[in-house]
Amino acid sequence: MQRAHTIPGVVIKIWWCWLILIADSTVLAAPLFDDNTVIDVELVGPIGSLIKDKDDEVEVPFVLNANGVEHQIQVRARGKSRLRVCNFPPLRFNFSKGAPENSVFAGQDKLKLVTHCRNKDIAQTDALQEFATYRIFNEISDIGYKVRLLRITYTDTENRFSPKLDEHYAFLIESQAGLAARVGGEPANVTGISLKSLDDDHTALVYVFQYLVGNTDWSMVMTEGDDVCCHNGDIVDIGTSRFYIPYDFDLAGISNAKYAYPDPSLPIRKVTQRLYRGFCTERETLARAISAVAGHKAEILDVLNNMPGMPERDRSQSSNYLKEFFVRAEDPEKMLQSFERRCL
Repeated sequence: MQRAHTIPGVVIKIWWCWLILIADSTVLAAPLFDDNTVIDVELVGPIGSLIKDKDDEVEVPFVLNANGVEHQIQVRARGKSRLRVCNFPPLRFNFSKGAPENSVFAGQDKLKLVTHCRNKDIAQTDALQEFATYRIFNEISDIGYKVRLLRITYTDTENRFSPKLDEHYAFLIESQAGLAARVGGEPANVTGISLKSLDDDHTALVYVFQYLVGNTDWSMVMTEGDDVCCHNGDIVDIGTSRFYIPYDFDLAGISNAKYAYPDPSLPIRKVTQRLYRGFCTERETLARAISAVAGHKAEILDVLNNMPGMPERDRSQSSNYLKEFFVRAEDPEKMLQSFERRCL
C-alpha cells in the first residue's frame, strides 16, 4: 500500500504499511489537531510558583478542564531563551495518566504549550502571530507541525497569580511522534545530517518559507547545548529521505516581538529585515519552491484574516509584512538571483 503526500512541485510516494503496524495507534487516532476551532480550557494549579521558579526540570501536578472533562496532568516550564526573557514561560503538558476516550486530548502524551511571554496585551498578540506562522507552513506543506489554539483561564491555587492575567490565548504543538505517525515516517534523533539525505523540494520550501516570515533563528546544524540536530528544527525520516521540520518562530519578523533581536553575527539589525539563509540549491528546485509559496498567497493571507483575538492593527501589520514578499515574488527571476547570491 502507498500513501502519497502532495507537496507543491513534487509528489512523495511513501511505502509505510510496516509503520502503521508499529506506530502508536492512539497517536494515529488522536483528534486534537484535526480541528482548527478554539478550545476553551481551565488550568488549575500552583501557577504562581510555576512561573516564578521557572524550573524546566520539575513537573508539578495540575488539573486541566476542557469540554466538561477533567484531566490530571503534570506541567513544567520549558524553553531556552524564553525561560530567560519571559515573565510567563512556555509550558509542557504531560498526560502520563492518559486522557479519557471522550476527551479532545485522547491519545496525547507530552505536548508543548506556547503562551504569552510577558504580562502585556502585546505578548498575547505575539503568541497569536507565532500560531499563525505554524499555520502558514501548514498551507505550504503537510509535513509540518500542526497546532491547536486554546483560550485558557488560569486558576492559581496559591492566589499568587495576578487576576488581570487569568485568561489568554495559547496554542499546543503537535508532538514529533504524532507528526511522524501522521505522515508515515519516524523521528530521526541524529546529531548531524547530510544535505544529500534531505528531500530537495521540501528543504527548498523551508528555505523560502523562513524568508517569507522573516525567520533567521534556525539552522540545519546542532547548536551548543543541543543533544540532537537541528537548531529550531526536527528531522523526520520518510522512506529513504529526511525532512527538516521547522518550529519556534518567536524571533521571526512576522511577529516582531519586543524582545526579539537577530543574532549579532548576522548582517541585519532588526528581525523585520529579511535574510535568506538557505543552502545553495539547484536552480530548478529553488524556482519551484518560490513558485509554490507564491501560489499559496491567498491561503496564507487568509490565515491572518481568520485569526481570532488578534487586534486589527497587528493583523494588518503582519499581513503587510507578508505582502512585501509576494510583491518581490512577482519577479521570480530577480528573487532567485538574490537567493543565489546569499545562499550558504
